[in-house]
Order: sequence, then C-alpha cells, then structure tokens
Amino acid sequence: MKPKVAVHKFSSCDGCQLAFLNLGEGLLQLAELVEIVHFAEAGYLDEDAQVDVAFVEGSISTPHELERIKRVRANSKYLVTIGACATAGGLQALRNMADADEWLAGVYASPEHLTILPTSTAVAQNVRVDLELWGCPVNSRQVVLAVRDLLYGVAPRIENEKVCLECKRHQSVCVMVTKGLPCMGPVTRTGCGALCPSVGRDCYACFGPAENAETAALARRFEGFGLLPEAIAHRFLFINNGAPEFHDEGMRWQEKNHG
Repeated sequence: MKPKVAVHKFSSCDGCQLAFLNLGEGLLQLAELVEIVHFAEAGYLDEDAQVDVAFVEGSISTPHELERIKRVRANSKYLVTIGACATAGGLQALRNMADADEWLAGVYASPEHLTILPTSTAVAQNVRVDLELWGCPVNSRQVVLAVRDLLYGVAPRIENEKVCLECKRHQSVCVMVTKGLPCMGPVTRTGCGALCPSVGRDCYACFGPAENAETAALARRFEGFGLLPEAIAHRFLFINNGAPEFHDEGMRWQEKNHG
C-alpha cells in the first residue's frame, strides 16, 4: 500500500499549498509514490483520514480550528507545518499585540457574528509538530525533500543557514553594504535562494529567523542607517512576527518608540 498524505488548510492565504500544485508533472510523479487522500485545493476530500504524513498550512485562529488541528494530529503519523502562518502565526498574529475585539469592531459592521480566538498561534503551540518548513511561501523543493525523507525514514534536513550565505553562493552584491538598505538577510534563514537581494532588494525575512540570529546587533545597524525605532520594529514585526527572536526584538524597539 502506498503511504497516505494529506494537506490541510487553516487560517492562511493558500500560498503554501501552491508549492504542491506548482510541481506540475512532479505532482503526478509524487502521486505515483503516495496516495493523496485529502487536499481540497486539488480536489481530494477526506479530512479525517488516517495518514502517514499531514502537511498543515495556516495558523490556529478560531475555536473550530483548534478542535480540528487536534484531530489532524491524532490522525497523522507525522505532522509537518508549512509556511509562516503555520510555523509562527503569520501576519494575522499581529493581532496578538492588540485588542482583537477592537480590531473586529473597526472592520466589521456586526462583529458579534464572528467567532475567533484572542490570538493567532502557530500549530506547534497547540499540538506536537514533527517538522517545520519555514517560508512565505514555502517552495516546492522543500516539500519534495520532506516527503522523501519522511517516507524513507531519513532525518529531515533543517535549513538554518542565513540568507547572507546564499548571497555569497550566488555572487550577489550585498545590498546593505552597497546601498545601505535595511536587509534582514543576516538574521533570516535561507530557503528562498536569496531572491530579493539577487534583484537589488533588501530581504524581508520571509523564511523566519536563522539559527543564532543576532537580532540586537542588526537592529543597531539599522539605527545607524537612520531608521527610527518604529521602522526598526516594523522590520521584525512583519511576516514572522510570532517567531520569538523577531517578536522580542521588535517589541524592544516598539517600546523605545513609545518611550
């Protein structure tokens, strides 16, 4: 029997699920190796199926999602989170730093009809996670490698290198040195192929904090560029604002701004 795989969506934009669909013919080859039993984006619907590997996109933002992620965990041998929302709460975790009820009242005419949790949290804050694939969005290569490693009993490789090393490998000119741009590359894990710096743009930390991220030192460098505390805080409190390393540094500079 083929190993069974499921892809589940929670609060997210669907972008990480495209890492599967973008495989094109590769997805058909993957389907020859595994049985995809649930993947709504591709037309497979069996949410409560017992599977060998469950991929989860999206953060836990509603009571229903909290109940559902527990079922997914119970039905899965391996649970893999994909993307910034699932691994760090995503952009929607910005509400964790504010009054969620006030935000709802400011946007919706009848917020009493909405049921949400006070916070948007990463999957790992609610259930056990076997592997986290960072990125906004993740890329197809990450997904394929994860499937192969898990199904063949190989310990998945965790990419913790910084974007700066990827820039060196691609022989990309450092935009922080040459242009004075507030690039997050020195504290961000690789995985994107240093996409933004390769076209002369500063890194926005889509792939989350790298190992041993010296966030304080980078923030002081941004201050040397003339960035105000609020702007420095925004660099860290963005896509992966729920990641502890980025959250703590961002909040320190936000407090300086208010102080």
